[in-house]
Amino acid sequence: MEELNISPCACSGNKLEELGANVKKVEKKPPMLKGKALWAVLAVAVVIWYALYSQLLGFSKYFAFDLLGLVEGSRLGGTVQFFVYDTPKVLMLLGIVVFGIGIIRSYVTVEWTRKVLAGRRESVGNVLAALLGVVTPFCSCSAVPLFIGFVAGGVPLGVTFSFLISAPMVNEVALVLLYGLMGWKIATLYFVTGITIAIVAGWIIGRLGMEKHVEGWVKLATADKSAVQGSMSIEERVDFGLESVKDIVGKVWLYMVLGIAAGAAIHGYVPEGMMVSIMGKEAWWAVPVSVLMGIPMYTNAAGVIPIVEALLGKGAALGTVLAFMMSVIALSLPEMVILRKVLKPKLIAVFVGVVGCGILLVGYLFNMII
Repeated sequence: MEELNISPCACSGNKLEELGANVKKVEKKPPMLKGKALWAVLAVAVVIWYALYSQLLGFSKYFAFDLLGLVEGSRLGGTVQFFVYDTPKVLMLLGIVVFGIGIIRSYVTVEWTRKVLAGRRESVGNVLAALLGVVTPFCSCSAVPLFIGFVAGGVPLGVTFSFLISAPMVNEVALVLLYGLMGWKIATLYFVTGITIAIVAGWIIGRLGMEKHVEGWVKLATADKSAVQGSMSIEERVDFGLESVKDIVGKVWLYMVLGIAAGAAIHGYVPEGMMVSIMGKEAWWAVPVSVLMGIPMYTNAAGVIPIVEALLGKGAALGTVLAFMMSVIALSLPEMVILRKVLKPKLIAVFVGVVGCGILLVGYLFNMII
């Protein structure tokens, strides 16, 4: 038996006019484990995960300062220790978070999401779309075919944009990583500001009446079907979670490692005074420059977290760092190229302008109050 399955994060660059670009056919396989055997394996896996995770800091110090003989407190020693500690830590957090969220995602189908959004009052729809964007398994690239499906299914343009902005910007994996690495306050700020930008930006775009600036073929497209059809057993949902780990971690691990390497270099070699002068509160131009720096970068929310951690550790202002992070996620150049397949240049310009203004406002606001 075959079913349609949408990859949790498909950034392959295939032609988006082919609505099945991120849709793959898979054979439904029987669960690998069932009943007590499944729970026993999960319990053992959690114990092993925790045992390894708790030893990472000690191992990183042993590797850098004892095994390699680097001097503790030196720039090279600090860089190596940061990299050896953060790489497995972030990847282990990513794996367990994606697994748990993958199980949750097995209950949320695209068709269900479309039905929830269709027919709602626009203001209510903007809020629902932004919240649903957090829990649906789509990055900025793979959200575009969903955008097509929503427009074709009669969801208002502004509501659709709230979803399109929220889906990559308020990434649930990044949210949990932020909580684990930097605490609940920063994670909450990220969530609230990201959701607010998605709601307000979608509402503004909806008020502008720019439906004519969506490419004509989009409105004629047949909405694609969702990933998970019908009911699933708990064993099948666990398998879905494991497949999510394989798919998502397999796609982002390189970006994660590169981000950690950049963060390690910042941690070890960038003087605090220099980072404060460039991304501190006093430099009025720091926020817009950080946004402009983030646009050409190609990574996802999870990949940019280690850089954010290192920048904050070196004294960069929180608002400036949040603005940088949001621009990387929501306004990246690759996303604009993909959006051009479905939106005309004027609507893309409005999208970038509205979201960019929201990000700048967040940056300045948090630099003022924190």
